[in-house]
Amino acid sequence: MDIVCFPGQRICAANESTIAGSGTYERLGYIFSSLAGFVETTTQDKNTIINIKSLGNKTVLPVVGDVVTARVEIVNQRFAKCQILCIGDVLLNRPLRGILRKEDVRATDIDRVEMYKNFRPNDIILAKVIPQIELHTFSLSTAENELGVVLAASCNRASNTPMVPISWLEMQCPLTGIKEPRKVAKIMSENSLVKIE
Repeated sequence: MDIVCFPGQRICAANESTIAGSGTYERLGYIFSSLAGFVETTTQDKNTIINIKSLGNKTVLPVVGDVVTARVEIVNQRFAKCQILCIGDVLLNRPLRGILRKEDVRATDIDRVEMYKNFRPNDIILAKVIPQIELHTFSLSTAENELGVVLAASCNRASNTPMVPISWLEMQCPLTGIKEPRKVAKIMSENSLVKIE
């Protein structure tokens, strides 16, 4: 008999011989589903691997610690509302709601953060998922050097050219030379990443 599961549903306890596989994640000693589908178990090296077999379009949800790509929709003094477009390298079928609070923008100088000097509507950002505070909205953080704005258009609508980072606090339009404040992500090239195995 097939067991049907939904994203976020607890499937079983995790231990040395029961391991989370594809479509699942482990949290607090339990294995949870990250997809809607059917529970499938496989055995490998005396371990039971729990997988979720999904039919049709996959519904993927981010978990705490995932790096997501999001578009900033609304910015005010206390937070920025975002649409999560990708989880890691997985493009979502439909965007998810995210919120980036003022206190989660930077790791230091939290009291001096001004949201308008860090993000603008339509900026594309990299952010990390942190524990949720609101139901149906994923809490985001850019409090690491590698997180922040990766793509921004100039406020000058005539140019519509992507801005280039000139420091970790500013981006500049290459055509007009106009500088605008942003919390710029320190983008690492794939060649500079070293895998530790």
